[in-house]
Order: sequence, then structure tokens, then C-alpha cells
Amino acid sequence: MYFPVSGVEVFPLIPPAVAFLVSSFTASAGVSGAFLLLPFQVSVLGFTSPSVSPTNLIYNIVATPGGLYRFIREGRMVWPLTWAVITGTLPGVFSGAWIRVRYLTDPGAFKVFVGVLLLYLGLRLLRETAGCFMEYNSRAHNAGSNFGERYRTVGKGNGSKVPPGFSAGAGVRVRRFSYGKVEYEFMGQTFSFSTAAVFFLALAVGLIGGIYGIGGGAIIAPFCVSFLGLPVYTVAGAALAGTFLTSIGGVFFFSLLAATPAGAQAAVAPDWVLGALFGAGGLFGTYLGAWLQKFLPERFIRGTLGALVTFLAAQYILQFFFR
Repeated sequence: MYFPVSGVEVFPLIPPAVAFLVSSFTASAGVSGAFLLLPFQVSVLGFTSPSVSPTNLIYNIVATPGGLYRFIREGRMVWPLTWAVITGTLPGVFSGAWIRVRYLTDPGAFKVFVGVLLLYLGLRLLRETAGCFMEYNSRAHNAGSNFGERYRTVGKGNGSKVPPGFSAGAGVRVRRFSYGKVEYEFMGQTFSFSTAAVFFLALAVGLIGGIYGIGGGAIIAPFCVSFLGLPVYTVAGAALAGTFLTSIGGVFFFSLLAATPAGAQAAVAPDWVLGALFGAGGLFGTYLGAWLQKFLPERFIRGTLGALVTFLAAQYILQFFFR
């Protein structure tokens, strides 16, 4: 099948199949998988024009509701964290989209940018698998372990359904929400974070996300777990929600740019059909990943993902210097 906007020719079942495999794994960590799908589009499909970024954002819009539904259903959404992420990311993603069109239209420069970003993500994820990190963040780790154990215990005999009353007993309960600080309870543990810190982080992440074509969850989630000490079981839903809404803003902005002479010349119009095909696979993948999160060890998820991301980063950086 040929996609005229992107110039890609591929069997139509390949995009959703790849997206399903990627998102079913990454959604457990609160990541849609867009940051892994973009290298696939660039290197495998040969989609190197700036329009690959908004196409990737279309994938996010279609894919993330699957995981969001699961996280909301199980009462694991920290809504104050979600709104802080959205408020900061939206202005950043608009600025990032403009930078992508104005300064990063060359595929070579885009590849080295992608490589550096992926290297940061990979090393961050690998660090989080170390014993010293797990010991330092033992409160969040213990809360997550208790959550998984309780789910398996209470849920016996209920198949894949959430046990009756489970969310009320094991979900997130916000205790304090102000401009300066948010405090919430999860599995008998109290966690807190600075609202301003999350806002400014989200602002920077939005800038990167607008350039790279991701919603930012791939950076927000590791930061919240590493620096803020929050359990991944409560961060994942907020990261996906932020990815969803900021991706809508990003696609809207790219569409406006495409209507301008500069945008038309730089080829920033998204490939809606290709993005929707990726998103269709991601929709089911994020749902599965959110469900699997309770049964996969956190160290396994982050270790495997970190190794894969670091490998991709090395490939892109080497391609830039030895092309």
C-alpha cells in the first residue's frame, strides 16, 4: 500500500502490528511507544521528512486512550500530576514544533538530535534498574509491590476483571493540592511533589516533544519515578494522559503550519492514514500494557527498555558521524 503524503510504501498490517508490539511493552512504564516508532518510520520505512513528527503525534492520539481507560478504571490516576504536566507541556510543544520546521529539516541533523535524546532516556532507564536506586526509592518500590500482590490476591477467580471494590481500597487518594505542593496516598504510603518543579519540567519536555514528535511521557515518567520518588503505578496514567492531550495540541499546530507557505515548503503536513494505522495497533497495545503492568517486575521493564533505547541511540549517533 502506498501512502502519498509520506511517500511510504508498506503492507498495511505492518504498521499496526509493530505499534501493538511496541506499545504493549512500553505502556507499562507510562510511555506510548512513539519514541521507538519514530526510528522505525525513519530507518525502516524511509519516512524522513518533517511530517514524520506530526504523524507520530497522530499515533499518540489514537493509541493512548487504550491505556488511559485501564488506568482510570483501576483508580491509578493522580489528576493533579496530570494537570501540571499538561499545563507545562502544551506551550512547550508549540515552540518545539516551530523549531523542528525552522531548524531541523535536514534528516542528518534530526538523526543526531534523536540519538542524543534516546541516549539520555536509555541511560536513565538503565540507572533505574540498579540496586542502589531500588534501595533509595524503596517506599515507591514497596508500594508498587504491595499493589501487584494485592491485585493478584483479591482478584483470584475474577479473570482479567478488576476485583469489586479494588480501586477504592488500592487507588490513589489526593490529600493536598495547591500551587506549591501535591500530596497523595497510595497503598498506605504518602507521596508528594512540587507542582512548580513538574510544571517547568513539563515545559522543557514539551519543547523536546514538539521537535521529536512525541507527547513527552517517555521523559516525564522516568523523571517522576527517579527524582520525585513516585511509584510507577501512579505515574504511568498521568504520563499517558499528558501525552494524549499534548499530542492533540501538537497535531493542531503542525496542521496550521502546513497551511502556511513555509510549512508547505518544509512538508510538515501529517500523514493521517499512516498515523491512524499505527494508532490502531497502539490502542490495543497500550490497553494490554496497562493491564500487564501489575504482573511485570519493574526492574525487568525498565532494564529491557533501557537497553533497547541505548542501542537505538548509539545507532543514530554513529550514522550521523559515519554517513
